Amino acid sequence: MALSGKSAVVTGAAMGIGKAMSEILLQNGAKVVLLDMNEAAGKSLQEALSKQYGQDRTLFLICNVESEEQMKAAFQKTVETFGGIDILCNNAGMLNESEWEKTVSVNLLGVIRGTYVALQHMNKLTGGRGGVIVNTASLAGLGPLPSCPVYTATKHAVVGFTRAMAGASAASGYGIRFNALCPGFVQTDLLSNILARLGPFSHLEALTQTFMDKGVINTSDVAKCLLELVTDETKNGEALIVKSDLKMYMPFPTEPKTPK
Repeated sequence: MALSGKSAVVTGAAMGIGKAMSEILLQNGAKVVLLDMNEAAGKSLQEALSKQYGQDRTLFLICNVESEEQMKAAFQKTVETFGGIDILCNNAGMLNESEWEKTVSVNLLGVIRGTYVALQHMNKLTGGRGGVIVNTASLAGLGPLPSCPVYTATKHAVVGFTRAMAGASAASGYGIRFNALCPGFVQTDLLSNILARLGPFSHLEALTQTFMDKGVINTSDVAKCLLELVTDETKNGEALIVKSDLKMYMPFPTEPKTPK
């Protein structure tokens, strides 16, 4: 997929991984709609990106991924402004083991909600142009982070949802690819605050620090992997692992063939 002229929506776009995603999509010719609840950071980023890439290539909208109404309004505004949607990055997320219901709501329900709203505009069966949806999961979506069981559960669910949607799209003819990004520890605010947000598992702070000491990557490393998942049209149903010392696609077991 060549990105020139394509339109992308990024949730959690104001800072961290979302900001890096937005920047790399713009660098490669896409138009980007930045969705975030942080109005000050979002407007500041849009202003900076507009100066660099042009006033007509970015749009910032306040949007809470927990709100169906706000999500629908944001996607409708995207279509009205840029004529359609080709790329969705379901990136908004949080980590707080004390606020476990909100963690599930943002990390999992937000991804499902964003996907289903986007389908209304992207699905080729209903007049959309098709495209690609990339969901930000985590290395904790493929293996446990013992101090963060709820965060781990949400990210496992994101990987499962992504793979199932990839299969559903291929079988149904939606024309949309689905992939998951699974980074290790990334230098973001989420990482900076992790030790204070372990809640009932705060006694595992030292264990968490041990995991972190094995290596932290930059948001730009994650953004490069996003670009790969978006542009490589052979990638569908993939989970791309990116760590400080490794980048690889997760090998999932295949269903055994029924003996004849």
